[in-house]
Amino acid sequence: MSALPDWMTPPREEGWFAEDLDRLVEAPRHTELIDGALVFMMSPQRAWHGRLVTALTMALMEQAGEGVEVEREMTIRLDARNRPEPDLLVTSAPYDPNRTWFAPQDVMLVVEVVSPESAHRDRTVKLRKYAEAGIPHYWCIEDEGTTPVVNVYELDAPTRAYVAAGIFRDVIERPVPFEIRLDLKGLLPRSAPGEASRDA
Repeated sequence: MSALPDWMTPPREEGWFAEDLDRLVEAPRHTELIDGALVFMMSPQRAWHGRLVTALTMALMEQAGEGVEVEREMTIRLDARNRPEPDLLVTSAPYDPNRTWFAPQDVMLVVEVVSPESAHRDRTVKLRKYAEAGIPHYWCIEDEGTTPVVNVYELDAPTRAYVAAGIFRDVIERPVPFEIRLDLKGLLPRSAPGEASRDA
């Protein structure tokens, strides 16, 4: 086996810290820090995932009010050893072209679109960590026959844990963190005739 590149060696015995990500210029895009360990997206991302994240970003930007920003693929510095990168986040922090991360107190909503590679982290690890950091709203979106299904969670502040607020198919309507109405089936183009059989 070939030796690991130098940049993959932790800079100290305690491992990696959140601020180290800004110095890892050789690391692959979408590198996250979870419990002091670097996490890379190892498999190619599906077109469905990328299209959905883009469509959600545009739709939420259209509905967000003044003082609300929508960002995709930006990290959140939850604490010294955790800096995950959600697919999309909604924030009250003003736009800063040099920003590389957000503080959890500035994040209103986090959205993760589940892929096979990220499924365990999105459904369990990040569900817990975003709640413990005090982020009030979390959407975990699953692929159900190429149609997005949104699992919505709201923070129970006293326990710092999420409670399920609904599973949405076809249309999602939410009053928080702002008035949102999305036609889920209309977010993505329909498959061309015969496409499913070609992929089988």
